[in-house]
Amino acid sequence: MKVSHPEGNEIAPVITIDGPSGSGKGTIAGLLAKNLGWHLLDSGALYRIVAARALDLDIALDDAAALAAMAGSLSIRFAEDLVEVDGQDLTLVIRTEAVSAAASEVAALPEVRDAILQAQRAMCQPPGLVADGRDMGTVVFPGARLKIYLDASAEVRAERRYNQLKNKGLSVSLRALLTSLQERDARDKGRAVSPLEPAKDALVIDSTDLSIDEVLARIHTEALKRDLVDGV
Repeated sequence: MKVSHPEGNEIAPVITIDGPSGSGKGTIAGLLAKNLGWHLLDSGALYRIVAARALDLDIALDDAAALAAMAGSLSIRFAEDLVEVDGQDLTLVIRTEAVSAAASEVAALPEVRDAILQAQRAMCQPPGLVADGRDMGTVVFPGARLKIYLDASAEVRAERRYNQLKNKGLSVSLRALLTSLQERDARDKGRAVSPLEPAKDALVIDSTDLSIDEVLARIHTEALKRDLVDGV
């Protein structure tokens, strides 16, 4: 897997934001990275890309060897809100529910996770990285100085995802989204490899009744305590 992003290593500070689908971690991570002037890693997008290409190429979602080989051959470019894979714009495709469900399946395969791991770590470079995913603080960046686990009730998460997809012009069902989220939660938390769970030293934030600004404020306060940002 070739990701168009200057190579780096863990010489820069990292803030990880993990949590279940629809918890708002993508929105929070994007805003936090922009506010800090840091790089952003949307790890879920990498798994969605592999899932989307698997569906397009008719690769079975349980064919670990074929999926890992395909993942290693992809050329990916992130630019602003654009996700380009092998020259093809997949920005909207990877956000569909079909791809989301498939991503959860392929992400459970150790061979796929190994193929993606090094690409994720290579995106850590100065001045810092905000990493959004499900195992950023537990597996990918276990040494991160600030780890956030962002959660919310399944009902609120489904409603957020519903509004997000509707705003992008996609046809969705709120009831179907809730069922899909609950099934994905069960898969992500129950998988043998890198299950979805807070890191032991993570700050758990329940965003069910919090605004985006309130969540960002809490994270910024914690970053200040760890001297990751200045007080300006």
